[in-house]
Amino acid sequence: MKLVIQIPCFNELGSLPETLRALPRRITGIDEIEYLIVDDGSSDGTGDAAAGAGVHHIVRHRTNRGLAAAFQSGIDAALAAGADIIVNTDADNQYDSRDIEALIAPILEGRADIVVGDRQVRDNVHFGRGKRLLQAMGSAVVQRFSGVRVPDAVSGFRAMTRAAAQRIYIVSSFSYTTEMLIQAGRKRMAIASVPVRTNPAVRPSRLFSSIPQFIINTGITLARAYAMYNPLRVFVTAGAVAAVAGLIPIVRFLYFYATGDGGGHVQSLVLGGVLIILGVFSTMFGIVADLVGRNRQLLETVLERVRRIEAAASPQVPEAPRLSPKRAA
Repeated sequence: MKLVIQIPCFNELGSLPETLRALPRRITGIDEIEYLIVDDGSSDGTGDAAAGAGVHHIVRHRTNRGLAAAFQSGIDAALAAGADIIVNTDADNQYDSRDIEALIAPILEGRADIVVGDRQVRDNVHFGRGKRLLQAMGSAVVQRFSGVRVPDAVSGFRAMTRAAAQRIYIVSSFSYTTEMLIQAGRKRMAIASVPVRTNPAVRPSRLFSSIPQFIINTGITLARAYAMYNPLRVFVTAGAVAAVAGLIPIVRFLYFYATGDGGGHVQSLVLGGVLIILGVFSTMFGIVADLVGRNRQLLETVLERVRRIEAAASPQVPEAPRLSPKRAA
């Protein structure tokens, strides 16, 4: 049983050594533990520092491509390295690495495909009141859209089985956390949550510069992912709203027409007709998008099988034009 702990990094030279020192060397039920760093275009020598620290696998992006892309590159490399379980954690040592054993326990017990670390936001002394409220509201929204009950939906401290990793592919350019849960919920994976400890923040988040920016980007990611996996519901609902809105001015026109004053309210008839046409078109788009979605599911099945074939053919991290994997000495 091999565990690969992956850490996406972008200019983390100051905090990465401490994070690596805190990672576990032995865990009951695990035969091998390997570390994988995704250097997302760092300019401060993060990748070289990881190599000097004895990291087993280093994947390098030539330019900064964002957290979601770094996470996906790490998953691909961990699968190629033969991981049976993959744990993702942050390079700033936010999560207490001693809880990795608890994080993977539901997987070792056969109870979960994906496990998300619950930072216990409401009682976490490292979170301010505003952040606690924001995290609680965000998690509630993600639970509603994904159909899974996870108290801390945006936690990046999570573990997954090899089979689950082969079925996940992140397309967002912002963050992987919400999209991953929506995909997992849609694909009926078993998702668990365990309480984990956190360390004090050593620097502001690099994922976003302000709370409003975080809310906007997360909302866009959530809406896009939900529409991707539920296109018929999204477009039919939008079409129904437009059609109902179109009936209101039409009924208004009919009322005035019946009372002999319809000539001055033709604009209501025109507006209502346009809205109903939009509703019909939206429904048609929903049907087409649903058919495209079925085709995407077939492509995801093909991708999963390709990943399995690639992993069986090559036990090491593969070379690729956009990546520069490197095994430390």
